[in-house]
Amino acid sequence: MLIERKDVIKIGDVFATVMGEDVAVGQPAPAFKAQVGSWPDVGPWTEVDVLEKTAGKVRILTPLPSLSTGVCDAETRRFNQEAAALGEDVVVVAISTDLPPTQKSWCAGAGVDRVYTVTDHMDLDFGAKYGTWLKERRWHRRAVFVVGKDGTIVYADYMPALGEQPKYEDVISAARQALNG
Repeated sequence: MLIERKDVIKIGDVFATVMGEDVAVGQPAPAFKAQVGSWPDVGPWTEVDVLEKTAGKVRILTPLPSLSTGVCDAETRRFNQEAAALGEDVVVVAISTDLPPTQKSWCAGAGVDRVYTVTDHMDLDFGAKYGTWLKERRWHRRAVFVVGKDGTIVYADYMPALGEQPKYEDVISAARQALNG
């Protein structure tokens, strides 16, 4: 049974219902499936097991409410720039509930080619397993996870408010340490 938490994050002045439990550093990253929005050599709507598809790489997972919001737009563009500097052994995956055509179109319009996008729209598998599903809006609370090559979570940070951006330097540092560790 999926737990519901009502004291974690507010939308406006009202607490939202967070579905699922938070994940923590040191635990195995929960496997999840999602449909592709924008991913090299994979068509939109194709279901992928994201961790399996990126096995052997360091993964930066960035669940977010919607690519069409200002903070999500800025975050995804920033991670696109950072990914280019990190090299091919790091994959950044943005997870939202935007539909695949919206994700693909947004990436093309924004020139984002180093961040892969997947949608959790169908069943919120990621949101339930990582504790990011906001029940009332059917989207994700903002968070960032770094998963090492071995599939262990090496960095986990949940933003205390939807409008807050991640601590980019901390995320990049964790990804670099995971690459060298």
